[in-house]
Amino acid sequence: MPTARRIERMSQVIKHRQPDLTVVCENIHDPHNVSAILRSCDAVGIEIVHLFYTNQEFPKLGKKSSASAKKWIDIERHQEENKLRESLKNQGMSIYATGLNEKAVSIYEVDWTKPSAVIMGNEHLGVSDEVLQIADASVYIPMFGMIESLNVSVATAVILYEACRQRMLKGLYPNPHLTEKELSLMLERWKKK
Repeated sequence: MPTARRIERMSQVIKHRQPDLTVVCENIHDPHNVSAILRSCDAVGIEIVHLFYTNQEFPKLGKKSSASAKKWIDIERHQEENKLRESLKNQGMSIYATGLNEKAVSIYEVDWTKPSAVIMGNEHLGVSDEVLQIADASVYIPMFGMIESLNVSVATAVILYEACRQRMLKGLYPNPHLTEKELSLMLERWKKK
C-alpha cells in the first residue's frame, strides 16, 4: 500500500495527464529508444502510447532505460493501419506523421493544444508510406546544422515539449482533462502498481 505522500504525488501527476495527446511508435527497432520515448511521454503527461508493429515483434521494454515510465503509461498495440487510425480518430485526434516531404509543416506551425497524435517512424526508414496514408499532415523539426536528423527518442522529446509549451500557455496544465470519476479510477489503478 502506497504512503499518503505517494498517493498525493500520484493525484497531482494524474491531474496533469493529457489524454488528448499521444505518440505512435511505428516499428521502432531499438527497445531503448522506445523506453526513452515512454519516459518523455510520462514527463509531459501523456496517458497512452500506441505501438504499431508490422514487420517485427513488439519490443521488450526494460525498467532501467524507461526509468519505470511504462508503469505509469498505458500501451496500446496495433498491427493494422486501419485499426490504428480508427482508434485515434474515435478520440477526435488529428494525426501527424514525422518526416521531410514537400507538404510537411514545422512543428511550430501545428496547434498542439487540439487532440493530436504524432507518429514516430523507424530509426532507419522513418514513417512508412502505408502509415503516411492515415496521417492528416506531416511535420518536421527545423534544423540548422549539417545533420538533418535526430535520434527518434530525441525528436519525440522535442515535439512533445513544443506541445507541452503550447498547452501550458493555454492553461491546460494542471487543468484536468479527466472527469472526477476517471481521475478516481486512474488513482485506484495506480495504487496497485
